[in-house]
Formats: sequence, C-alpha cells, structure tokens
Amino acid sequence: MNLMINRRAFVQRAATVVSAGSVAVADTGVCGSPDAVPFGQRMKKAVKFGMIRTSGTVEEKFRLLKKLGYDGVEVDSPADLDRDEVLAARDSVGIEIHGVVDSAHWREPLSDPDLKVRKTGIKALQTALQDAKYYRASTVLLVPAVVSKNVSYSEAYKRSQEAIHEVLPLASELGVKIAIENVWNQFLLSPLEFARYLDEFENDAIGAYFDVGNIVNYGWPEHWIAALGHRILKLDIKEYSRSRRDNEGLWKGFQVKIGDGDCDWPAVRRALKTINYHGWATAEVPGGDQLRLQEVAERMNKVLALT
Repeated sequence: MNLMINRRAFVQRAATVVSAGSVAVADTGVCGSPDAVPFGQRMKKAVKFGMIRTSGTVEEKFRLLKKLGYDGVEVDSPADLDRDEVLAARDSVGIEIHGVVDSAHWREPLSDPDLKVRKTGIKALQTALQDAKYYRASTVLLVPAVVSKNVSYSEAYKRSQEAIHEVLPLASELGVKIAIENVWNQFLLSPLEFARYLDEFENDAIGAYFDVGNIVNYGWPEHWIAALGHRILKLDIKEYSRSRRDNEGLWKGFQVKIGDGDCDWPAVRRALKTINYHGWATAEVPGGDQLRLQEVAERMNKVLALT
C-alpha cells in the first residue's frame, strides 16, 4: 500500500472519516435515543486483574471485586493463569471477564523489523483471541505498532496492518474483536488518522479501545471520542495532570488519582452520551489492597456518574 498521500487526498479522506462518524452517531440515535437510558446505567465498571494486589485465590480476588461493586475484570494473555481456575472463579462469583489484554504487544510488536519477532507477536495475538473466546470475553486489547528510531511511521503502519489482516479471520471466526488502544507509542497521533487506520480494514472485527487519560498530554479526550464515534469498543480510565508534567516531568503527569487531573470528565460524559456509548470502562491505574480498590471504584463512580 502506498502511504505517501498528497495533502488534498488526506483532507478529502479526513472529511469522509468525520462524516462517517457523524452518520454513525445519528444511526445509533435512531436505534435508541441517547436520552432513553440514564448515563450511569450505560456503563460497566472493571479493573485489570493485575491491579488486585491481595493474597488469595483467583476466586477470592473476584469476590473482592464483586463486593466493591465492580462488574468485571480484564486479564492478560499469554499469561501464567490457570484458565480452568479463572473460568471456575468467574462462574462461582458471577463476575464477567469482559476482555483480554495481549501481553506481548510491547515485547514482540507487530511493527518490528524482524519478521521472526512479528510472527511471534502474531502467534501471541492468536493465543489471546483463543483465550478470550474461552473466557467469553468480547475483545482483545492490542497495541498495534511502535514507532522508533529504527521503525518509521510508514513501516509501522504497513507492517501492523499486514499482521492484523492475517489474524482477523480468526477473530471473526471466534466472535472476538481486536480493540486497538491509543498509547504513547508515537503512532496514530490524530483521531482522524486512527479512524482511517481502522476503517481501512473494512472489517467489523476490529475497533478502538479508547484510553481517556492517554490523550490529555497532547489533546482533549472529548474531541477524540467525537471523531472515533461508533468505532470505540471499550474505555480505559486513568488521569493525567499537565501541571505535574510541566513542573516534574512528562511521566509524572500520570501520578494523580482519577478526578484530580486535567481530564474534563463532564465533557467526556457528554461526548460518550452523544455517540450513545454503552459498555465497559476499565481502570488502568496503580492497584492495591481492598481500600485502594474501593477508592478506585468510588472515583470511577464520580467521574463517570455511575449508578
């Protein structure tokens, strides 16, 4: 695929992406008005499994989440977890394993110059999809590529799309969607480009896993939500402080609790309501014991107006 498009072509494509997003919002409004269901009832609250820093069995950890008001959890794959134990714990407690995170996407990125590394990454993604099917999870979270000194933007774009195309038939067969996350990987730096990247697959088995906090450093989450629209499958919830970034360093911006940073949560809620988002919101912040997990739940309830 020729990635060197001229300015006029890009502007035309961007206009098409925005238009497509707008049409999708209108369509969802027809199917079910955004005002028909209170916003807090649209969302399900979850954490990453690794955030549960308590002793005990998987079942005991799931019971703690249930007690604290969480609806579900997201697990890693490939991982050392005993799948049968996890499944038994899920069924015993009645909590959902709503998603799986590809644990190899940083270590063996699909954009790596080495074909062997990319093949290993593809195999890991296939394993994650199969585990997701086993857990009855609906998505696998994927960081698709990493741009670096040795990997150009166009190379990352082309290689990652080729690798994902190879795996999409399996995703479709299993009924599990690949959810592309926006992270600090120097890739997909505009919501219009992100939408274009997804649309080029022409496949319903892929969408966006939108991380609210990851955008605050260089943009506004509500703008990205509006542009991505119906493509958003799930949400990661974290916070970011521009003042801490400016005074203490780039990564220090993440060291604030949910609700204490520069994310405009009322604007985020309005944007999600406009696109008629229904689904999962998963915390991706430092975990801890019962008190810490309770605090995370309370903060999520507040910023997302959960009921």
